[in-house]
Amino acid sequence: MSTKQQQDNLDNVVWHQHKIGKQQRAKAKQQKPCVLWFTGLSGSGKSTIANLLEQKLFELSKQSYLLDGDNIRHGLCGDLGFSDRDRVENIRRISELCKLFVDSGEIVLAAFISPFRTDRAFARSLLGDGEFVEVFVDAPLAVCEERDPKGLYKKARRGEIHKFTGIDSDYQVPYGPEITIDTAKYNPQECVEQILNYLTENGFLK
Repeated sequence: MSTKQQQDNLDNVVWHQHKIGKQQRAKAKQQKPCVLWFTGLSGSGKSTIANLLEQKLFELSKQSYLLDGDNIRHGLCGDLGFSDRDRVENIRRISELCKLFVDSGEIVLAAFISPFRTDRAFARSLLGDGEFVEVFVDAPLAVCEERDPKGLYKKARRGEIHKFTGIDSDYQVPYGPEITIDTAKYNPQECVEQILNYLTENGFLK
């Protein structure tokens, strides 16, 4: 769809203002809504850590929702491939979805490679101050390849997968993420504790 078509569509759409807003929903849930955006190479530990964190938040009676890269591509983004253009569209859709979840008062755990800084900046731009928490799941490529939980690196090295992040497609390391966790040095439980400490210290877990 062209930019003009998008604008023409918007000209005929009126935003409906709801009587219940984000502040009321957050107050009812006794938490500060945000997006924890986990970014890093495949095999760095994003999904593992996000899954453990969601369990901890549930135990604390906090309302959260985990969006995982592979799961999203089974539905919402099932029509997209892995070209740079499709990856940008993938993150655009996810960013808009995260915005809705935050408006509902949720703590969103978004675990996506999201290799491009501009895409992560776009996701941040949709949210209010302090609502986007970038979590850089830092692990060297060699470590991720050794783990290779899905066998994707082996396929990429054999040429069976093209445009694979870290091999023949670029991963742009975040500038100044709110949280950096070193999964080559710390185990998943220790990484989760780091994130919980940040959330507690910054008032997200009221």
